[in-house]
Amino acid sequence: MGVDVARDIDRAIASFRDCDRLIVDLRGNSGGGIGGLRLMSYLTPEKLPIGYSLSRTRAKKGYKKEELTRFERIPARKIGLLWLVLRYGFVDHSVALFTEGLGPKKFHGRIAMLVNEHSASASEMVAAFAAENRLAKIVGTCTPGRLVGSKAFKVGDGYFLILPVGAYVTWQGKRLEGQGIKPETEVPLSYEAISNGRDNQLEAAVEIVKSL
Repeated sequence: MGVDVARDIDRAIASFRDCDRLIVDLRGNSGGGIGGLRLMSYLTPEKLPIGYSLSRTRAKKGYKKEELTRFERIPARKIGLLWLVLRYGFVDHSVALFTEGLGPKKFHGRIAMLVNEHSASASEMVAAFAAENRLAKIVGTCTPGRLVGSKAFKVGDGYFLILPVGAYVTWQGKRLEGQGIKPETEVPLSYEAISNGRDNQLEAAVEIVKSL
């Protein structure tokens, strides 16, 4: 549930508390759990809606996103996971995500986010939230569009069958599956630059945050 990831992000942010520009590099990040909520929460001082997961059952029955079960806080300690099991373990898995409201930071309004064709799953959730709310300038290449929720089922002899069990929809109603997120500033990776020890995508992000 991202408790350790959230703590790592807290430590990283605390280590440069006086920084007034921020570059978030999601290139090659294939995703993970809900720990990305902490990163999204650091992009804005407010509690903002992010998006929601949607099960097939809920989609068929009909729904209002504002009435879905809300998830808006990663527990500070692992003991808090017990409460999450009790709160979410026995209900439909259609859940609306909200940022945690961590307050203002000096770098707000001056953030660039690097993505590429390997920034998938939870990384795309972060990038989509930042783009929809104009919280960061998205730089790099289009993400792959791999964000369908899945679940592993045991089938015997040590094998598992992984099947999609839910869709993810941004708060503005966009489905990212098969579409991905197109950067505001598209910068293909230059292999010539890399061979000379330079990262041209990072250089572009640096110039963008300098201009903000």
